[in-house]
Amino acid sequence: MNEFVQSLRLWFAPQRLREEGDTPDYRFSLANERTFLAWIRTALALIGGGFAVDQFLPELAWGVRAGLALALLAAGVLCALRAVNHWVRCERAMRRGEDLPVSRFPTLLGLAVGVVAVVMVVVVLFDWEGR
Repeated sequence: MNEFVQSLRLWFAPQRLREEGDTPDYRFSLANERTFLAWIRTALALIGGGFAVDQFLPELAWGVRAGLALALLAAGVLCALRAVNHWVRCERAMRRGEDLPVSRFPTLLGLAVGVVAVVMVVVVLFDWEGR
């Protein structure tokens, strides 16, 4: 829990990372930042997809439409939060000379997007419309 609190503090005060270990090669820090930006782009795409499902598929049954939209929006929010957390954890590990942290999040995100995609295929195949 203490590690989580420290990591959370670094979200809002990243300059404190300089107190951790040694400055890594700038190329690694910039690669870490590019990875962060890729996660943010993914989050924005998921959020945009959630709004698109809600706004552009009004003929879907309300529960199906709301469920798909909320699943995509939630995945986008989690992805954005995870991006910051991952950036901080990687930067700290590089400064400390530790192995980079591993995570199950990419697997969980991939599964969530896959489930939403399968549901959308079923919706299209069975032409579920609101009544």
